Amino acid sequence: MSAGPPRREHWSLRRWFTIVAVLGVVGMLVTGMLGVLALVRLDAARDSLIDRTGPALIVAQQLRAALLNQEIGVRGYVVTRDPEFAAPYRDGRATQEQVVAELRQLLSDEPLAELDTVLQRADAWQRGYAEPTMAAVDTGGESVDAGTGKVLFDALREAVAALLTTLHAERAAGAAELDAAITGMAVMGAVIAALLVALFAGTWAWARQVILRPIRSFEGAVKAVERGEFDRPVAVEGPRELEQLGTAVDAMRRRIHGELQTVQQLNEQLDAQAAELARSNSDLEQFAYVASHDLQEPLRKVSSFCELLAKRYAGQLDERADQYIGFAVDGARRMSALINDLLAFSRVGRTTDRTSWARVSAEELLAHAERNLADAIERTGAVVTHDPLPEVVGERSLLTTVLQNLVGNALKFHGEDPPRVHVGARRDGEVWEFSVSDNGIGVDPEFADKIFVIFQRLHSRDSYPGTGIGLAMCRKIVEFHGGRIWLDPDPGAPGATFRFTLPVPPDPTPQTP
Repeated sequence: MSAGPPRREHWSLRRWFTIVAVLGVVGMLVTGMLGVLALVRLDAARDSLIDRTGPALIVAQQLRAALLNQEIGVRGYVVTRDPEFAAPYRDGRATQEQVVAELRQLLSDEPLAELDTVLQRADAWQRGYAEPTMAAVDTGGESVDAGTGKVLFDALREAVAALLTTLHAERAAGAAELDAAITGMAVMGAVIAALLVALFAGTWAWARQVILRPIRSFEGAVKAVERGEFDRPVAVEGPRELEQLGTAVDAMRRRIHGELQTVQQLNEQLDAQAAELARSNSDLEQFAYVASHDLQEPLRKVSSFCELLAKRYAGQLDERADQYIGFAVDGARRMSALINDLLAFSRVGRTTDRTSWARVSAEELLAHAERNLADAIERTGAVVTHDPLPEVVGERSLLTTVLQNLVGNALKFHGEDPPRVHVGARRDGEVWEFSVSDNGIGVDPEFADKIFVIFQRLHSRDSYPGTGIGLAMCRKIVEFHGGRIWLDPDPGAPGATFRFTLPVPPDPTPQTP
């Protein structure tokens, strides 16, 4: 059987993020550089037009005006011979020197050459015509031919016109360059915006395809497992980290599935064992009930005949025979008490029918128990006290048995002083906690569990009579009513304190009028 195609190795999120980050940085750098170039071009165009070409054209026009003023001053001085008419010439020369200095800072190479031509021709006109003519007027000598001056100044005018034409052309070119730079800046802004939109759109599409889609698939698989579909595998196709996470979760799913199957099998076994144990307990209780009931009749006969022997032949036989008959009568009585206790013990919990349960006052139950123990109370000189006791729900006779057995034990296991028994109760959440305290001989805490086991006794029968069923009966009755019973390991005073709990009865439903 041929092997399937090898599984494609997916990139890790770190690699994906690195590539996306590099692409983003490159895109931002490219767009930034394009923006910088556009800004540099715009700034250069603005600087050329506003800071150089425009001011140079204005200054060149000032230079033309200064030269024209010089020509007007020379002509006026020649005609009027008035020195005031020579002032425009001198002012024009001063203005010429000033604007020429400004032009040299503003002009580029080509206009500078034309400016030099203007200055050369201005110098030729000034030296060849203006200065000699004005000097001749001052001295009365022979002046330079006016035609020569006209030729020289026309050449100067042509040079100035050429300079202005060049500057006008440069200004027009600068304006066109500025318009082109502004248009390029707008286009570049649109390109940058488009690149950014494309970058963000690409990043979103990548995140949706590479990250979000596998995460949604993983979420669906996990929710399916959460709903109880443990047979559905958890598989993720995406970045390496998500695949590893999916593999770990799937391993956990398989482990939980296996453990659940094991738990289900164990629960089935426990249910079967519980059913078998319940059946066995039922059989044992039934056997105890039947055996105890069937033993009553022959035991009554044995007891009756032994009592007849004791009455009829008392004093007629020897002392040993009377002693034997007494042993037989006492054994029959103890056997009868044991059988009666076994019958009572086996009846507890034989049915879950609670129709006989009722809401009863614990004080009434204690009063009934005291009446049943009246002889023992009188014989021992005991004093039984109690706190205000609440109402509970249960079978009256069984709950009376609990209090009767606990108070009876306090009367039985007393010390040299007359017994003092106190019954208390306090609420602890949803249960009532009862306590039965005495001043008797007490119970060693190490036997706190043993005393509730049936037929377990801490003293010999000769010291304290009894069948060893009383406390076991109390525990069975209390647990049958949903509570628990225990020996207080630290009663805080001489004697013993037994505690047991019973559920707090629900509030009675108000009657509809």
